[in-house]
Amino acid sequence: MTSSSSPAEHVITLDGTHPSTREVLGGKAYSVNKMRAMGLPVPPAFALPTGVCAVYHDNGRSLPDEIWQQVLEHLRRLETETGRRFGAGPSPLLVSVRSGAAQSMPGMMDTVLNLGLTPELCEALAAETGDQRWATDTWQRFCHSYADIVAGDPGAAPPSDPLDQLRSAIGAVFDSWTNERVKAYRARHNLGAGAGTAVTVQAMVFGNRDERSGTGVLFSRDPATGENTLYGEWLAKAQGEDVVSGEKTPNPLVTVGDILPDVYPELERIAEVLEREHRDLVDIEFTVESGRLYVLQCRAGKRAPRAAVRIAVDLVREGLITADEAVSRVSAEQAASLAKTQAVHADRTVLAGGLGAGPGVAVGQAVSDLDQALDLAAAGTPVVLVRPSTAPDDVPAMFESVAVVTELGGSTSHAALVCREIGLPCVVGAGVGTVAKLTGLTVTVDGTTGAVYEGDALHTPDEGDVDEYLTELLGYLPGTVPVDHPLAQLRSAHLERA
Repeated sequence: MTSSSSPAEHVITLDGTHPSTREVLGGKAYSVNKMRAMGLPVPPAFALPTGVCAVYHDNGRSLPDEIWQQVLEHLRRLETETGRRFGAGPSPLLVSVRSGAAQSMPGMMDTVLNLGLTPELCEALAAETGDQRWATDTWQRFCHSYADIVAGDPGAAPPSDPLDQLRSAIGAVFDSWTNERVKAYRARHNLGAGAGTAVTVQAMVFGNRDERSGTGVLFSRDPATGENTLYGEWLAKAQGEDVVSGEKTPNPLVTVGDILPDVYPELERIAEVLEREHRDLVDIEFTVESGRLYVLQCRAGKRAPRAAVRIAVDLVREGLITADEAVSRVSAEQAASLAKTQAVHADRTVLAGGLGAGPGVAVGQAVSDLDQALDLAAAGTPVVLVRPSTAPDDVPAMFESVAVVTELGGSTSHAALVCREIGLPCVVGAGVGTVAKLTGLTVTVDGTTGAVYEGDALHTPDEGDVDEYLTELLGYLPGTVPVDHPLAQLRSAHLERA
């Protein structure tokens, strides 16, 4: 079986030897396939492409038997490549089951990690490694993930047959294509109906393995400012969901070098290679298992509006993109955000402080309840959503808010990624108790400094800042541009301020 365009080809090996497209494979599988072709350290995987999503739903939300047989064939190939067996000891193979549509939608759909374990196989894993603690931790993580995402019941136990686990998890990922958060995300970003999500089944690597293991997210440039410096976060002895969920506050990426001095230079090298390949800011998910680095995904990174401008201009200066491409990379929404010149009275009372993860400022009523936030926003009240952390189900309320504040999480958490992409002011890691302290109050959120002020602390500065990168980007525009061009009005206002 190859990854050409055969209509019967419902499962594709992601070994990098056969060309395919993002539309067919979805973003996650496409990046895995491409990175393996580049020789980067990526765990082996296969994918059910985006077209199978429609087949699944048309078949009564069930995977047809002929496609399932192809899955089993590719699972055997995965066993051969890893030297491990799925559903059997003494060296059980565990897999992740990941979503991935053609367009990047961070955190919107579902992922199941550590799939393939049973109580007996947990003991086999402990016997193989001599590490009962790690085996138990991995089993407990899988049980929680399966119950939450696949069964939809916190008390549900995974099936005793790992093949039943896999078939159900694939279905759960396809089901997530139609959930409310995905609909809200696609509507907000004008993505249309889309072809569906692909499913990637990948051999697990374990960031929770030991003291020399961990997981993280890095950006090839700072997604808040656009500065050309490696940026990101990571957690030792953790798995990917620990970082992106925002339920834990991770450490700065540079601390990888303190624990794993050989790994950090390799992260720098891979980030540079992938940025030049994509000709854009890249967002890379990675895992380190016992000192060995693996790359799990690479995609164009979500960025704040001002960062979008600086990155576009810097890439022109570096000869990676043209001036026309730079202009096309700044959206109407980003341009509108850049046109605002509001600032904060620095002498106002600071109620809370954390990490500024979504630049910009906004005023609103602090609300913690999702339904109340939606109701108030629908009635015209500006809402600041305050939560312990945000999850994909919070997205509809986030999209109707003027700012977001979380008690936990870091700059690569779910809240930070979503807010940066749409130019929403965001403060993360403000500390436990912030929700109770702010709820019901009118507050001003400064997503640049990370401060949350009492009351309405906004003012309009006498003279707006003139950003050199914005000036250069606007200079790329032809002399006459249509009035509806996203940058046309911004150019007029900017030149007046200059």
